[in-house]
Amino acid sequence: MSVLPYPPLHKAAKFVVLSDWDGTITNMDSNDYLTDNLGFGKDKRRQMNLEVLHGEATFRDNFKLMLDSVPTPFAEAAQILSDNIKLDPGFKSFYEYCKANGIPVIIVSSGMEPLIRAVLGRLIGEEEAQKIEIIANGVKFTDEAQKGETWEIVFRHPESGFGHDKSKAILPYADLPNPPTLFFLGDGVSDLSAAKHADLLFVKDKLDGENDLADYCIKEGIKHKMFVSFDDALVDLKSVVEGKRTVAEVLAQ
Repeated sequence: MSVLPYPPLHKAAKFVVLSDWDGTITNMDSNDYLTDNLGFGKDKRRQMNLEVLHGEATFRDNFKLMLDSVPTPFAEAAQILSDNIKLDPGFKSFYEYCKANGIPVIIVSSGMEPLIRAVLGRLIGEEEAQKIEIIANGVKFTDEAQKGETWEIVFRHPESGFGHDKSKAILPYADLPNPPTLFFLGDGVSDLSAAKHADLLFVKDKLDGENDLADYCIKEGIKHKMFVSFDDALVDLKSVVEGKRTVAEVLAQ
């Protein structure tokens, strides 16, 4: 059960895009950035990611340990991310095409919504950022003054080993009388629960070699399409939306 609300389903949409945020829409994972630079560092963080990938620990538990290692006040952390995180160079064009063609774009993230909106507002403007639906985790200020000097993540699905089970954002669409074609874009261990439920799964090819979602899909035999930037994904999405290729044909390439 989710302890945080969901936006209404887009019941009339023929196509719906759901995308991970960190390391997919952005050039790097903001939570990894905080952990690597302000928390216990990259080596330990990477080891913990691999533990999740190999089924030796839950994403929820290791992710909380990562964030708990960051002593920085919340507002300062948000500013640091706003100063350092950039968008995938093709995302704006991808988003504009979807918006022009009535295709909802929903960010589905294991990060925290306030941090996502802080970065997104700087990158695409506050007004446009408020229009994008975000399904993510929350944050709780734990200092006595409630100013965020200390803070902790509030998991959307605290009973789940994922903390935020992203499949729960996808599966309700499959139950609609006329379900839309679902596109999901992701890159890492936080996307494992969603990977097998999209009609067309796009997996980001990470130049740093941390291709955890790709490795998982290969291991589990999950069909997917690799992409480097949202420009690549847009070519394939347009071909499906405009009826030039089927999902099966895109996946076969």
